[in-house]
Amino acid sequence: MSLRPIASSSRANCYLLEPGLMIEAGLSIGAIRRAAGFNLASLAGCLVTHEHGDHARGVKDLLKASVDCYMSQGTADALCVAGHHRVHILTPLVRCQVGEWAVLPFSTVHDCDGSLGFLLARGDEKWLFVTDSAFIEPRFAGLTGIAIEANYCPEILRERVACGAITPAMRDRLLFSHFSIDNVLEFLKANDISKVRQIVLLHLSDSNSNAEEFKKKVQAATGKPVMVAAA
Repeated sequence: MSLRPIASSSRANCYLLEPGLMIEAGLSIGAIRRAAGFNLASLAGCLVTHEHGDHARGVKDLLKASVDCYMSQGTADALCVAGHHRVHILTPLVRCQVGEWAVLPFSTVHDCDGSLGFLLARGDEKWLFVTDSAFIEPRFAGLTGIAIEANYCPEILRERVACGAITPAMRDRLLFSHFSIDNVLEFLKANDISKVRQIVLLHLSDSNSNAEEFKKKVQAATGKPVMVAAA
């Protein structure tokens, strides 16, 4: 498998797409170094979807370690790294090359400015990476791998609001800025997944999800191998 999850939760997110590409920097620089085998020079760059700490905590340290970081202008401004010589500004639907990977960023829908998803191509591999979005507007063909957020289960969310475990305001934030397991199933149904060899479910909520149930539902709906990225 090309995609190796290092961390995937509401606390921290970091993934390696081999060869040479990091996606998200939501860990300390020490944890990132360990994930990269203490060889940050092996990284062609790090793609950052948005500004929130669980996705971007390590960006400034990566820049200090001479790792190129790719993000939107909104994310660079929010992280106060705009203008850094190793920060590369991505524009939605404008392709760029990062090491061996052709990267096509696209806009996502989250509670911050300039959040992105990525379509990543190398040889016959074509990976979709998307997290922290209320919906995904583009449609995709020819994918061989999908890494997609499955943050919450609507039924669990309703039950937790009803018992007072979370507030209606928190529920509304999840509904309007994150992808549910139901959204995942609808998205997979609406796209050509005939060539997909692996589906990776990302960024499951600690309290509002059920990893085993999510995996079973996606496997049943697609007939594809499914992995839940470990927290």
